[in-house]
Amino acid sequence: MLNKILCIDDDPITLMLCKKVISRNKFSKETDTANNGEEALKYYTDINNSDNNETLLPELIFLDLNMPVMGGWEFLDIFCGSEFNHFNKTPIVVLSSTIDPEDLEKTKKYPMVIDFLPKPISASMLDYLVKKTLQ
Repeated sequence: MLNKILCIDDDPITLMLCKKVISRNKFSKETDTANNGEEALKYYTDINNSDNNETLLPELIFLDLNMPVMGGWEFLDIFCGSEFNHFNKTPIVVLSSTIDPEDLEKTKKYPMVIDFLPKPISASMLDYLVKKTLQ
Protein backbone atom coordinates (compact mmCIF):
# COMPACT_ATOMS: atom_id res chain seq x y z
CA MET A 1 0.00 0.00 0.00
CA LEU A 2 1.26 3.44 -0.91
CA ASN A 3 1.20 6.24 1.63
CA LYS A 4 0.04 9.04 -0.66
CA ILE A 5 -1.15 9.58 -4.24
CA LEU A 6 -1.92 12.78 -6.12
CA CYS A 7 -4.80 12.74 -8.65
CA ILE A 8 -4.85 15.62 -11.13
CA ASP A 9 -8.14 15.98 -13.00
CA ASP A 10 -10.63 18.77 -13.66
CA ASP A 11 -13.70 16.55 -13.28
CA PRO A 12 -14.95 16.35 -9.66
CA ILE A 13 -16.78 13.07 -10.36
CA THR A 14 -13.58 11.49 -11.69
CA LEU A 15 -11.68 12.69 -8.61
CA MET A 16 -14.37 11.29 -6.30
CA LEU A 17 -14.33 7.96 -8.16
CA CYS A 18 -10.52 7.83 -7.98
CA LYS A 19 -10.54 8.42 -4.24
CA LYS A 20 -13.24 5.79 -3.71
CA VAL A 21 -11.60 3.08 -5.84
CA ILE A 22 -8.16 3.76 -4.34
CA SER A 23 -9.52 3.67 -0.79
CA ARG A 24 -11.75 0.63 -1.30
CA ASN A 25 -8.86 -1.34 -2.79
CA LYS A 26 -6.39 -0.22 -0.12
CA PHE A 27 -4.03 1.05 -2.81
CA SER A 28 -3.02 4.17 -0.85
CA LYS A 29 -3.56 5.49 2.67
CA GLU A 30 -4.13 9.04 1.43
CA THR A 31 -5.22 10.60 -1.86
CA ASP A 32 -4.68 14.30 -2.54
CA THR A 33 -6.26 16.03 -5.53
CA ALA A 34 -5.65 18.96 -7.85
CA ASN A 35 -8.13 20.32 -10.40
CA ASN A 36 -5.54 21.14 -13.07
CA GLY A 37 -1.80 21.27 -13.71
CA GLU A 38 -1.43 24.73 -12.22
CA GLU A 39 -2.93 23.58 -8.91
CA ALA A 40 -0.65 20.55 -8.94
CA LEU A 41 2.45 22.71 -9.46
CA LYS A 42 1.30 24.98 -6.60
CA TYR A 43 0.83 21.85 -4.45
CA TYR A 44 4.49 20.95 -5.01
CA THR A 45 5.69 24.54 -4.60
CA ASP A 46 3.86 24.72 -1.26
CA ILE A 47 5.51 21.48 -0.13
CA ASN A 48 8.90 22.82 -1.22
CA ASN A 49 8.37 26.07 0.72
CA SER A 50 7.02 24.30 3.80
CA ASP A 51 9.02 24.21 7.01
CA ASN A 52 7.41 20.89 7.84
CA ASN A 53 9.91 18.18 6.95
CA GLU A 54 7.33 15.56 7.88
CA THR A 55 5.16 16.25 4.82
CA LEU A 56 4.67 13.03 2.91
CA LEU A 57 5.25 13.32 -0.80
CA PRO A 58 2.99 11.52 -3.24
CA GLU A 59 4.51 8.24 -4.36
CA LEU A 60 2.41 8.19 -7.53
CA ILE A 61 0.54 10.72 -9.66
CA PHE A 62 -2.55 10.02 -11.75
CA LEU A 63 -2.70 12.71 -14.46
CA ASP A 64 -5.45 13.72 -16.87
CA LEU A 65 -4.28 15.33 -20.12
CA ASN A 66 -7.16 17.59 -21.13
CA MET A 67 -7.91 20.20 -18.47
CA PRO A 68 -8.64 23.92 -18.50
CA VAL A 69 -6.18 26.45 -17.01
CA MET A 70 -3.22 24.06 -17.42
CA GLY A 71 -3.47 20.67 -19.06
CA GLY A 72 -1.42 17.55 -18.49
CA TRP A 73 1.09 18.23 -21.27
CA GLU A 74 1.97 21.67 -19.93
CA PHE A 75 2.17 20.26 -16.40
CA LEU A 76 4.60 17.57 -17.60
CA ASP A 77 6.77 20.11 -19.45
CA ILE A 78 7.09 22.30 -16.35
CA PHE A 79 7.34 19.40 -13.88
CA CYS A 80 10.34 18.06 -15.84
CA GLY A 81 12.17 21.33 -15.27
CA SER A 82 14.86 22.08 -12.71
CA GLU A 83 12.43 23.95 -10.43
CA PHE A 84 10.75 20.64 -9.60
CA ASN A 85 13.80 18.35 -9.70
CA HIS A 86 13.20 17.29 -6.07
CA PHE A 87 9.84 15.83 -7.12
CA ASN A 88 9.97 14.90 -10.78
CA LYS A 89 11.16 11.34 -10.20
CA THR A 90 7.64 10.57 -8.94
CA PRO A 91 6.05 7.96 -11.23
CA ILE A 92 3.12 9.28 -13.25
CA VAL A 93 0.26 7.30 -14.76
CA VAL A 94 -1.62 9.20 -17.44
CA LEU A 95 -5.34 8.49 -17.12
CA SER A 96 -7.13 9.79 -20.18
CA SER A 97 -10.22 9.25 -22.24
CA THR A 98 -8.25 10.03 -25.40
CA ILE A 99 -7.58 7.21 -27.82
CA ASP A 100 -5.12 9.14 -29.96
CA PRO A 101 -2.02 6.97 -30.56
CA GLU A 102 0.03 10.18 -30.87
CA ASP A 103 -0.76 10.98 -27.22
CA LEU A 104 0.49 7.57 -26.16
CA GLU A 105 3.65 8.07 -28.20
CA LYS A 106 4.15 11.59 -26.81
CA THR A 107 4.10 10.34 -23.20
CA LYS A 108 7.21 8.25 -23.93
CA LYS A 109 9.35 11.39 -23.99
CA TYR A 110 8.66 11.92 -20.27
CA PRO A 111 10.76 9.47 -18.22
CA MET A 112 8.51 9.72 -15.16
CA VAL A 113 5.42 8.54 -17.09
CA ILE A 114 5.23 4.82 -16.39
CA ASP A 115 1.93 4.08 -18.13
CA PHE A 116 -0.97 5.45 -20.17
CA LEU A 117 -4.32 3.99 -19.13
CA PRO A 118 -7.94 4.67 -20.10
CA LYS A 119 -10.42 6.32 -17.76
CA PRO A 120 -12.10 5.47 -15.49
CA ILE A 121 -9.81 4.04 -12.83
CA SER A 122 -10.73 0.51 -11.75
CA ALA A 123 -9.74 -2.16 -9.25
CA SER A 124 -8.18 -4.27 -12.01
CA MET A 125 -6.12 -1.26 -13.11
CA LEU A 126 -4.79 -0.83 -9.57
CA ASP A 127 -3.95 -4.55 -9.41
CA TYR A 128 -2.09 -4.20 -12.70
CA LEU A 129 -0.13 -1.20 -11.36
CA VAL A 130 0.83 -3.06 -8.18
CA LYS A 131 2.17 -5.96 -10.23
CA LYS A 132 3.94 -3.62 -12.66
CA THR A 133 5.65 -1.53 -9.97
CA LEU A 134 6.73 -4.51 -7.87
CA GLN A 135 8.59 -6.12 -10.77
